[in-house]
Amino acid sequence: MAQQVQGVVAPGRNEPVRVETIVIPDPGPGEAVVKIQACGVCHTDLHYKQGGINDEFPFLLGHEAAGVVESVGEGVTDVAPGDFVILNWRAVCGQCRACLRGRPWYCFDTHNAKQRMTLLDGTELSPALGIGAFAEKTLVAAGQCTKVDPAVAPEVAGLLGCGVMAGIGAALNTGNVGRGDTVAVIGCGGVGDAAIVGARLAGASRIIAVDIDERKLAKAREMGATHTVDSRAGDPVEAIRELTGGFGADVVIEAVGRPETYRQAFYARDLAGTVVLVGVPTPEMTLELPLLDVFGRGGALKSSWYGDCLPSRDFPMLIDLHQQGRIDLGAFVTETIGLGEVEKAFARMHEGDVLRSVVVL
Repeated sequence: MAQQVQGVVAPGRNEPVRVETIVIPDPGPGEAVVKIQACGVCHTDLHYKQGGINDEFPFLLGHEAAGVVESVGEGVTDVAPGDFVILNWRAVCGQCRACLRGRPWYCFDTHNAKQRMTLLDGTELSPALGIGAFAEKTLVAAGQCTKVDPAVAPEVAGLLGCGVMAGIGAALNTGNVGRGDTVAVIGCGGVGDAAIVGARLAGASRIIAVDIDERKLAKAREMGATHTVDSRAGDPVEAIRELTGGFGADVVIEAVGRPETYRQAFYARDLAGTVVLVGVPTPEMTLELPLLDVFGRGGALKSSWYGDCLPSRDFPMLIDLHQQGRIDLGAFVTETIGLGEVEKAFARMHEGDVLRSVVVL
């Protein structure tokens, strides 16, 4: 029988979000209903509210979540009621050419629940990233549920569902940061700080954090940055070169998603170095670089989508590292809030006051 729960809905472009009654259908084949325990307020949710992703309003926001599987549909075998799970937005298909080549993190046919959640009047909702977890319960594809140790706090575990995984994966999976490498991270919000954590975990010898906000630079130092650069005070490219013997960093991770900062990343890397774009650009942005510079500098220009992660592999591993005390996922949580405080959390995010607000249910 369908259930009625409370959830946070973005009704239209730039309109304030509001808590509405949501109808959750019983799970169909390959689907699961998850009781949400915690969900981080991610910048992508703000993009949805602003119409920066698409215009398929109304949206059921929230996607960076953890909770307990309540029920599953026909054919579901990987998770069962009672399992503690982190939700992911890349449920791999197992059948596309990337999956069949043994590269499922590049899956070309990821999927979501086929049924739609609705408002009471029957209006279909578009769940953010196929999840919609600013809600007491949500309906997802069972493949979006990754089992992890239930001993970890939900408000910590859920962060791996998006931003923290994106940043750590940008360093470990996409950038292939190795022992002794020099790394620069441009943009020190949640994703950038997670990239710093990933670079430290990989054994980087020098980690340079770049931002225009001294508060964020201070937090970056807490997360493991060995040096910081306030890019308001001078050219960050030159500053990064000075800190790397005049050469530039082996890996530069761009966590802003703007042409200006991407150009800085491109020229701040060493010859044959790697640039990783993990910041999300908007559709109208374009980039112009001299083709001779692209050719002459060599190396690799990569984009990192979800940190090139494989949730079934990476989520349990990172939870284990957290429990061993080797990474502190709790350091990303600035505050815990209720469902009715999401609009205020967006304002705090815009002002740079928080690393992560987390809705706890």
